[in-house]
Amino acid sequence: MKIFENIINHKMSNITAEELLKYGEQFNISITKPQAQKIAGYLRGKQINIFEDRERTKLIKEIAKIAGPETAREVNRLFLQFTK
Repeated sequence: MKIFENIINHKMSNITAEELLKYGEQFNISITKPQAQKIAGYLRGKQINIFEDRERTKLIKEIAKIAGPETAREVNRLFLQFTK
């Protein structure tokens, strides 16, 4: 199971705005291109473990600042699906 965690966390640190937009559409999360660019810029190169509650909470708070609380809630819902 640890290998899947590593793959997902690695993807998070290398995600592009275009990929975020694609995932947003795929999982029905409303996100604009400028928001996706800011979020991808924030994530780029960061070693965040979304399987760790404290790290995920910190990330969701940053996403809320960038994209708004509703988008952050939806992203958190998606993260929770990935981590179960």
